[in-house]
Amino acid sequence: MKDRLLHGWTFQRGLYLAMGITIIIQSIISKQTMGTFLGIYFASMGLFAFGCASGNCYGGNCETMPMKKSDKKIEDVTFEEVK
Repeated sequence: MKDRLLHGWTFQRGLYLAMGITIIIQSIISKQTMGTFLGIYFASMGLFAFGCASGNCYGGNCETMPMKKSDKKIEDVTFEEVK
């Protein structure tokens, strides 16, 4: 847990944390309870690196592998006009 808090900070993660704090402050000023919960969600995503703020689903679960090069050659296709 300590490693997740201290390492792996990206611009996106910092942006989520800043947006969450801003939403929390604005919600408290305007006395909006639901907005405060939304801000807490965004701030915790940035702080603990989960969800969209982690970049690619923390742990690489959603990571996609690049396609392998294929030895197959693309053949020319001929078309017939149908009337």
